[in-house]
This record gives sequence, C-alpha cells and structure tokens, in this order.
Amino acid sequence: MDFDLSPVARDACDRMWQFMREEVFPAEPLWREQLRQHGEHSHPPVMERLKESARRRGLWNLFLPEVSGMSNVDYAAVAEISGWSPVIAPEAINCQAPDTGNMETLSLFATPEQKAVWLEPLLAGEIRSAFAMSEPDVASSDATNIATVIRREGDEYVINGRKWWITGPADERCAVFIVMGKTDPSADPHRQQSMVLVPRDTPGLQIERHLPIFGYQDQHGHSEIVLRGVRVPITNLLGAEGDGFRIAQARLGPGRIHHAMRAIGMAERAIALMVDRAKSRSAFGAKLWEHGAVQELVAQSRIEIDQVRLYVYHTAWLIDRFGAKGARSEIAGIKVAAPAMATRVIDRAMEVFGAMGLSDDTPLAYFYAWARALRVVDGPDAVHRRTIARQELRRERPYIG
Repeated sequence: MDFDLSPVARDACDRMWQFMREEVFPAEPLWREQLRQHGEHSHPPVMERLKESARRRGLWNLFLPEVSGMSNVDYAAVAEISGWSPVIAPEAINCQAPDTGNMETLSLFATPEQKAVWLEPLLAGEIRSAFAMSEPDVASSDATNIATVIRREGDEYVINGRKWWITGPADERCAVFIVMGKTDPSADPHRQQSMVLVPRDTPGLQIERHLPIFGYQDQHGHSEIVLRGVRVPITNLLGAEGDGFRIAQARLGPGRIHHAMRAIGMAERAIALMVDRAKSRSAFGAKLWEHGAVQELVAQSRIEIDQVRLYVYHTAWLIDRFGAKGARSEIAGIKVAAPAMATRVIDRAMEVFGAMGLSDDTPLAYFYAWARALRVVDGPDAVHRRTIARQELRRERPYIG
C-alpha cells in the first residue's frame, strides 16, 4: 500500500504551490478590489493575468485525464491545493465548476461539431458554461422529477420550464447552458429525460435573478432562469433522446473528487489560520495554544482532515481502476464527509478568532458559507446517505454471528 504521490502529481503540486504563493494569494485583495470597482458579477482583469501565467506553468485543464495525462488520484492532490483559494485558484487553472463537469460531459457525449463549437473554447478558457438541472417546483434531488419539457417540432426542440441554483449565468462569459428536461414522459422513469445545448442568446431564455448564499453573491452567480418557447436545432441534443439521466450520473462522479479535495484545501487553510491565531494571541495569562480547549480544537481538526483525505484518495483510486460505477458508494460518501468536515474545522477556526472570524477580515466566513452550501450542491446529504445505505444493505459479509 503506497501512500506517496506519483512523480507526475508531485511535480504538479510543486508547481501549483509555487503559483499559489507567488501569484494567487497576493492577487486575492486585488481581485476583491476589482470586483468592488466593476460590480459583484464583473470579471476582474487580474484573472486573465493569472490564467495566462497558469498556462505558461503547465497548470491548465489538469482535471481532464485525456488532456493532462493525470489520473484522478494525481489531480486530487492539485485540487486540494486550489481549495486554499477556492474562488480564484480553480478558475485560474481552468479547473472550476461547473465548467469541469460540463467539459467532461461534452468530451464524453458531444458530437465532433458540438465539441468544436463549445468544448474547444471551454478548454481554452475563452467562455464559461452552466448546467441547468435543478428546478424550484419539484424535489430535484430526484432527477426523475424534472418537469421542464423538451418537445420536438420538426428539426427543432422547443423547451419550456424554470430552473434555479444554476451556477454561472451572472457572468456574461457564460455562453452555453446544458439543459435537462423531459422528452418522453411515457418512457421508463430513467429514460424520460434528455439534455440539450442552449446558447445564452437564444430567444426565450431569461435570467430572472441571482440567488445569494448566506448573503454572499458569487461572482458568477447562482441564478434562476426561465425558458419560454426556447427553440434550438435537434443537432443540439447531447447523446440520444432518453440519455439525460445517464449523462447526469456520468457527469457527477469525478467532479465530486474535485469538490471534496477543494473542501479539504479550505479546511487546511482554516487550520493554518487557527494555529497562527493561537500562537499570536494571549488570554488569561497564556497564549491561546496553551489552553487545553484550543488544543482540542486543533487536534480534532487535524484528525478529521486526514481521515477525509484518505477517504477521498481511496475513492479517486477506485475511479481510476473501475470507473465511477465501481466507486458509487464511496463517491456518495466523500460528498457527505468532506463538506461536513470542512464546516466543522472552519467553525473551530472561527471560534479561535472570535468576532474577527465572523467578518470578512479573514476568509473563514466565506469558507463556512461555501462549505455548508456544498452539503446541498449536487444533491443534499440525505440523498447520498440513501445511496450508501442501499449499497451497504447489498454488501456480502464474511461472517454474521
């Protein structure tokens, strides 16, 4: 059992840490200032500088094995590092959600023509994209509930429906939506859905509002959109009619590795801040770190971070060997474990910082909001626990007595 990083991963991590220290961390205050100057959904110019540097350093599209040559285990280590600056770093290396999942989807299911129009500019970092599945009027954690209608009329699909919590539309660079809806309500429940590509400027697609998370407005937005009589050519279909559910499942496997490792990166930065604060502040005649209560917070955080990291690496290893189907329970497990762990660690760091930890003077408040949101993104914890329980109930036991 070898716990060492591969030479490929070690080299990528060394270059990633150099990039983070030399450019990403110093860019954080400038990025925030440029957002204040140009608007909360604007595109800070510093990002293009970071993207160009990432390209030069060979830190580009590392999430996609056929492009980077990296395994899921290799990329997991890089994803954790990017989680230390989860807003800036992933986009700087073109490994940001939801584009990563959308690029994986297009690489697996798009036609050559669709790839030329949408995948190539996404891989080049020239545009952004969105994945439109969740809806306000149904329990979208069960994708068979999706109510958006995709009806064929001649050589076109006509789409009517409402979507929300769609990440990315507030950014004008979001050029295309992958929209999931029902093409055949009479089919088997898992064959009713299809996915179509809808360009942003298609008549009838309207962005209603951008939803905040715990009061934070994400730069790219989490938006509610309405599709009224939206028409696209039938050549915009991804895969075949009825493939929507299968495509959604394929999209979510490796992407959960990315989310989980970035959550670990946030937790690592939180514990680093916690330790630094504990060493620099005094209360009741001693440094904070000398108090048993603070030592307990630090120790428990380290235990939980390392436990979850090993869980995620094991899941990535299973995906590399057997594909997402061979790691179904583990993929669901890390989706529950990593954000929950990050939320606890960040909360402990906030406790050590006191009132300062609740402000924007540290990244902790934003980290907490996003870590808590990750427990809902791509399906709430309860849905993934259901998946794990079903797998566990079918598991063969060597002995029961």
